[in-house]
This record gives sequence, C-alpha cells and structure tokens, in this order.
Amino acid sequence: MGTGGMPGAGRRWAGAVLVTLAVLGPHVARCTEPPEHFIYLGTDECYYTNGTQRVRYVCREIWNQQDFVHFDSDLGVFVADTELGEPDAKCWNSQKDVLEDARAAVDTCRYNYGVAEQGHVIGHSVKPKVKVSPTKSGAQAHPDTLICSVTGFYPGGIEVKWLKNGQEQMAGVVSTELMQNGDWTFQILVMLEMTPRSGDVYTCQVEHSSLPDPVTVLWEVQSDSARSKMLTGVGGFVLGLIFLALGLLVYLRNKKGRPVPQPTGLLS
Repeated sequence: MGTGGMPGAGRRWAGAVLVTLAVLGPHVARCTEPPEHFIYLGTDECYYTNGTQRVRYVCREIWNQQDFVHFDSDLGVFVADTELGEPDAKCWNSQKDVLEDARAAVDTCRYNYGVAEQGHVIGHSVKPKVKVSPTKSGAQAHPDTLICSVTGFYPGGIEVKWLKNGQEQMAGVVSTELMQNGDWTFQILVMLEMTPRSGDVYTCQVEHSSLPDPVTVLWEVQSDSARSKMLTGVGGFVLGLIFLALGLLVYLRNKKGRPVPQPTGLLS
C-alpha cells in the first residue's frame, strides 16, 4: 500500500503502511526512576496491512537510543527488551487501566486511517518541493554549507543525494530525521559541507515514488570575476538611482523658487 524509509536506506514495508504518531495518547507513568543523565523517547506506531484488514499498534519506550520496553497489540501486554525495562513491564501489566488504554490504542489507529483516507492521503502520492540554499558560518566570504530542503511529500520513503560535478558526495553529508508536518506529509533537510571553487556545480537529487524521474536542483560556484561584475552592476544601479533622486530634488526646488509670470495687457 505504501512505503517508508530514510534517505539512502532503501527500507520498504512490503504491503503495509507505517504511521508514527507524534502523540497517540499520554504515555504511561514511569514505574522506576531512570538514571540521572539520560535521553528518553516514547513512540506510538500504527502498522496497516491491506488497508485496515490488519492493524497493529506498537508503543516503544527508548532510553539512550535503545528500546527497553514495548507494547505490541498482537501480544496485548508490555514486554521488557532489556533489564532496565523489566520493572516497568511488570508494573504496567499489573495496572488494568494502563493495559486497557494500550489495547484500545489500535482502534485509534483504525480511526486515524479513516480520517486520512477521507482526506485523500492514503493511496495517493504528493510530490516533494525541492530548494537549495547556501549558508556560511563565521566571517568568510564564501558559503561553506549547502542545504537541500525537501518538503510537503507523501509517502515518507525518499532518497536525497548530493552530487559535485556529477559525482555523488558521501563525505560531509548530514541529514535530519524524517519530520512530519501534521497533515500526513513529510519534510527533510540534507546538508553538504563543501569548499567552493570557481566553476564547481553542486546538485541536489531527489527520488520519490510520486516522481516519474528524479528532481535535480543545481547550485553553481560563481567565479570572483563574475561576482565582481555582479557587484559592479548592482553598485552602478544604486548610484544611478541616487543621481536620479538628486536630479529630481533639484528640479522640484528650482520649480518651486521660480517667480510666477504676471498677466499682461490688462487695462488700468
């Protein structure tokens, strides 16, 4: 039905749609205190196979990038993935209201699928918008990073590459996580650290299921002479505007100070 994945990874969910919900419901209270310094993340995920013929809900609790306990609607209970998760799994499984809420979350997955289907998202593709913008850090004259912004696409499976003079670049490429926009579409930023040289052409290439062919956006390093000509042209244009404004000001002042002609031929 759909695909999901990260840039360059090529992951595909065969015959299924995966939706990660930012907030499907409030996460259950912690049953044990985590260590003093930690990074904690909770995710709610809906898996759909053949529409809503088979729906699976998975809640994952992650500490320092490692799953330590999860709930799977196919099992109906919390399961510890590590020793750290054993007290939580035991605690939550002993609380009737917590288990009931977790088991009922699969119905929320079905409801969300229906909302998305009515909004013509499920089963449809939305083409990405691609934009390349340079940025620089510090006081150097030239940009040292290119940002490829890929926004507003669906489904989430996408591949973004950076090329320099037609050659794919692997070093210096940094990507954000796949981000949801709240309307079922996604966005991602892929950055390239570079040392610009005159004549180099950089290309952001995007492949997506909604596109018959990859989309490419180019950015070319300008030579110092071209940059000087551009700055000279801009400077000349600005100076021209200044002289025009000064001339208009002098003209208006002279016109204002000119004596008004008196009518002639009047009878005394």
